[in-house]
Amino acid sequence: MNPDEQAKALAREREALRQMTGLEQCHTPLPELTKTINRHLRGWGKYFSLGYPRKAYRQINSYVRQRLTYHLQRRSQRGYRPPAGTSFYEHLSRMGLISL
Repeated sequence: MNPDEQAKALAREREALRQMTGLEQCHTPLPELTKTINRHLRGWGKYFSLGYPRKAYRQINSYVRQRLTYHLQRRSQRGYRPPAGTSFYEHLSRMGLISL
């Protein structure tokens, strides 16, 4: 896959993830949303696994965590904080979010 195709594939994936974590999904419980995203990421990861996908996986993992953190922050008028002593990264991992 040449760099242009890879950039387009990553842009399409970010758009799909943006739709999955958009404003219309703010009522969705985090475990259910995580389950949906995990299923999508597994499928995309299998499709994209040919070649050297390490950089692409790192970009998508970062983007997913950023979107889910924003999703949690926007659900309430008060800012969401993960349990004491944990980061958002660790909290999302405990909630079942996979990494590619």
